[in-house]
Amino acid sequence: MGNYLSQFSNTQQDLAHQTAKAVEKLVREQWGKLLAALIGQIKDFQLAEDALQDAIESALIHWQRNGLPRSPTAWLLQTARRKAIDRIRRATNFNSKSDQIASQISMSHDLSELIKLDATEAALDKAPAIKDERLRLIFTCCHPAIDAKSRTALTLRTLGGLSTAEIARAFLDAENTMAQRLVRAKKKIKQANIPYSIPEGEQIPERLHTVLEVLYLIFNAGYFSTHGPAQLRINLSDEAIRLNKILLKLMPGNPEIEGLLALMLLHDSRRLARFDNAEEMIALKDQDRNIWDSNKIASGLDFLHTALNRKTPGPYQIQAAISAIHAQAKSHKSTDWKEIVGLYDELYRFLPNPVIALNRIVANSYFQSPDIALGQMNALEEKLQNYQPFFAAKADLLHRLGKIDAAEITYIRAIDLSDEDTTRLFLQKKLGQMLRQN
Repeated sequence: MGNYLSQFSNTQQDLAHQTAKAVEKLVREQWGKLLAALIGQIKDFQLAEDALQDAIESALIHWQRNGLPRSPTAWLLQTARRKAIDRIRRATNFNSKSDQIASQISMSHDLSELIKLDATEAALDKAPAIKDERLRLIFTCCHPAIDAKSRTALTLRTLGGLSTAEIARAFLDAENTMAQRLVRAKKKIKQANIPYSIPEGEQIPERLHTVLEVLYLIFNAGYFSTHGPAQLRINLSDEAIRLNKILLKLMPGNPEIEGLLALMLLHDSRRLARFDNAEEMIALKDQDRNIWDSNKIASGLDFLHTALNRKTPGPYQIQAAISAIHAQAKSHKSTDWKEIVGLYDELYRFLPNPVIALNRIVANSYFQSPDIALGQMNALEEKLQNYQPFFAAKADLLHRLGKIDAAEITYIRAIDLSDEDTTRLFLQKKLGQMLRQN
């Protein structure tokens, strides 16, 4: 007997799987562009996001039945517009508001131009108005009136397309807590009349600084955090780099955007060397430099040199220059520590805070001596009395100076201040090795 039914069933399953993969890929690449276009037209974050989600659900059904449209991005945008109008019509006050919004949607952009575009990565970028909308969205999500954590979460949700669950896991929040945070942030934008606009004139440097700060926080949440699944941490770092590239495309020629991108790439080049197979941390001096990513190093150096040639120095360029010295050194011992100390002096002029001072002291311990560095570190202790990296660095200095008892006490303090299991395990391992050797 034949098994015709199973063949038809398998074909349908294959089609459903292929459609789901196509939609997933498109959403990953185009979410921020589509949402930016919708928000620009509708002027409502939550409504735009809900309408786009409705359109994606429709795509899963229609595309499986009818195949992919000629321009999937245009199909999603047009469908999301209609879904937004449908949602408004279902609302209590639809008589007055639906006609107003429907008029805005139909007049805001000429869809015929967008329909001609293919669903390439640059497709929506080719429409100048949508490029402007994406830039407006970046600056709105990163507005200083919104608290720092919400800025970061909102940027990941609206521009990165990460799910609320993914963002919650990244920041160790419950999903419903993160969902409420995102809702409050969107309400804040609406209620505080935060302008959906690109800053002008004197506002640009300060507002851009906030945007770059958010992107770097996203990168660090993936790169330096040891919480959560490894793949999610990698995704956050990749997402920050991707968003930085988008920002650079929208604001070309800005040296600090280039500097931050260089910094991320140079840091990220060490990704595979930072943890062993057991997911235990490996210190910079002990990393296998042969597995550093030479392509990312080359790309980071290119962006750094381009930025420096603009002769407008800034803190991200300086941090990238420090990372570049590490990336180009053949070994920890042969690193140009004198140059790094000098760069930290420059960085301190831009960011005069005790953390930068601490990093300078650590570099100076290799340039001058651990003894001199320890004296400098003791003078800094009052300002960093609850800062775990301070005590980890001080314990290492004391160990190098042979002050084993003091080093043990300081390692224990660093371990007590650690809020991540991987960091705590790393310090406990260093403490154990020191005690066994002495």
